Amino acid sequence: MDSWIHAKAQPGAGRSARHLLVGALLSPLAAGLLATLVILWGTALFSLLTGPEGGWGLIVLYVVTVLALPIVTAWFVHEIGVLQRSRFRHLLGVDIAEPSWTLRSTARQAAYHMWALAVALPAVVLFVAPPAARWLARRDSAVAEDMLGPTRIEVLNRRLESLRSSRAEVLLAADEERRRIERDLHDGAQQRLMSLALNLGMAREAITEPSPAREAIVAAHEEAMLALTELRHFVRGLHPAVLEDRGLDAAISGIAARSPIPVEVSVDIGRRCPGTIEAIAYFIVSEALTNVTRHASATQASVDVRRHGGRLAVTVRDDGRGGATTRPGGGLAGLAQRAAAVDGELSLDSPAGGPTIVEAVLPCG
Repeated sequence: MDSWIHAKAQPGAGRSARHLLVGALLSPLAAGLLATLVILWGTALFSLLTGPEGGWGLIVLYVVTVLALPIVTAWFVHEIGVLQRSRFRHLLGVDIAEPSWTLRSTARQAAYHMWALAVALPAVVLFVAPPAARWLARRDSAVAEDMLGPTRIEVLNRRLESLRSSRAEVLLAADEERRRIERDLHDGAQQRLMSLALNLGMAREAITEPSPAREAIVAAHEEAMLALTELRHFVRGLHPAVLEDRGLDAAISGIAARSPIPVEVSVDIGRRCPGTIEAIAYFIVSEALTNVTRHASATQASVDVRRHGGRLAVTVRDDGRGGATTRPGGGLAGLAQRAAAVDGELSLDSPAGGPTIVEAVLPCG
C-alpha cells in the first residue's frame, strides 16, 4: 500500500477478534446517529418543499436545519473516521493517514461506515471462530486503508509537498553554509593575508637600494596583493556580504560598478525577498554580466529587477553579438537548475546578431 500507511499488520486471532468486536459496537452506533441526522435533514427539507406549517420561527428552524445539517453530518463522518482509524491503530497496529477535508473524502469515509456496519453482524458471529476472524480483520483493514485514508492524488500531492519542503531546506542549508565559509574566510585567511601584504609593503618601502632582497620582497608583495584580490573575488562569489547587509539593489549595483562596460541598473522590489531567492537572483545577474564581458562583445548592458506580486522578475540584456547557449555544465545551466529548485524559471533568448536577454522568474512570497 502507499507509504502513508506506516505499518501493515498481521494480527493474531485475539487482536482480530477484539478489533471486530469494537467495530461491532462502534459501527451500529455511528450508523444510527448518521441515519438520525439524514432523517432530520430530509424531514426539514420535505417540510420546506411542501409548505411548512406554523409560524416564522418554525420556518427559520427548518431553513437552518437544511443548511446546517450537511455540515454537521460531514463533521460527524470525519470524527467517526478518526475513531475508526484509532481502532485500527491501537488494535491492529495499522496506521492510516488522515485524509483532507474534501467532499470526496467525506463520501469515501461515509461509504466505509456503511461497510463497517455490514461487517458488524458477522463479526459478532465470527468472534468465536479465530481463523475466520483473522480473515475478516484483514479484509476490513484493506477496505479501511482504501476508504478512510487519503486518496492516491492526495498521497501524491503530499509527497510532492514533502519534496518541495526538503528541496527548500537543502537550498537554505547550502546558503547558510556559504555564509559561514564567507565569514570564516573574511575574518580569518583574508585578514591574515591583508596583514602580510601590509608588512611586505612596509618592508618594500623601507628598502630603497636595489638588491636581490628588495626584488624578492617586491615580488612577494605583488603576489600577496594578487592573492588578496583573488580571495576577495572568491569570498564575494560565495555569498556577498553586501547582499545580506544592504539588499539586492546594493549588491547588483556593486556588480555593475565592477563591470568593464556600462551597465544600467533598475531595481524595484519593495520589501525584501527571502535570502535564498535574493542569492539566486544575485548570482544570475553576476553570471549573466560575466558572460557579457567575456563573450558578447557588447558595448552596454542593462539589469532590471522587479517584483510582481509574489514573483521576482530578473532581466539582463546586452547589445552584443548574440548566439549564446546554456551548455550543460555551464554557469547559466547551473543557475537554471538552482532556479528550478525553488519553482522558478530561467530562460535565454540570444539570436545571432543579438541582443541577448536572460530572464528569470523566482517565487518571492
